[in-house]
Amino acid sequence: MDYTPLVLSLQLAGITTLLLLLVAAPLAYILVFYPMRGITFVESLLGLPLVLPPTVFGFFLLMVMGPEGVVGRLHQSSLGSPLIFTFGSIVIAAMLHGIPYAVQPLKSIFAKLDRRLLESASVLGCSRFSAFFRVVLPNSLPGIASAAILCFAHTMGEFGVILMIGGSIPGETKVASIAVFEYVEAMRYQEAWQLSIALLLVSYLILLAVNILERKNHAA
Repeated sequence: MDYTPLVLSLQLAGITTLLLLLVAAPLAYILVFYPMRGITFVESLLGLPLVLPPTVFGFFLLMVMGPEGVVGRLHQSSLGSPLIFTFGSIVIAAMLHGIPYAVQPLKSIFAKLDRRLLESASVLGCSRFSAFFRVVLPNSLPGIASAAILCFAHTMGEFGVILMIGGSIPGETKVASIAVFEYVEAMRYQEAWQLSIALLLVSYLILLAVNILERKNHAA
């Protein structure tokens, strides 16, 4: 049994989760504490992956990242190689599709913070940038960990977007969900069972970690 697709899924989920948190945390901070005019339109745009079918979202990305798309042409002219059907392309796709799954939980976490902490930090001379790192993040670590686990779990289950952007290249873009689909199509049920059970165990451990963190949060 080849577990390369499972390893690839874990790598994709780990990298995507890390990058998502780096992008989503400051974005959620701005949305919660420094709302501006037209912010509703921005939030609606960020939430599109929640309502669009993954294949439709993947198609839009394909049009932008493909050889004829703006980003695809720029990448081709800069690096001399196509962007799509690479591991980098599925990381980008997973990030864009997963951003509401990171931003929404982080918004909820930050909204629960006592705003007096930020007011005190401002009085003590902390800038908004400094307050984010010294006040918001340290007081939101358990919630951030829960959001990270949920992002990881969502990325592990990605299928439609990844298939549209990355195809099914062994060792490059053929993640576990795509491998299971192909095993079933080829009626290779034993391999499908083995990989599915491995995914089931990983998914259970992820949910177990989320529940443990939530219990600790409630207890605190």
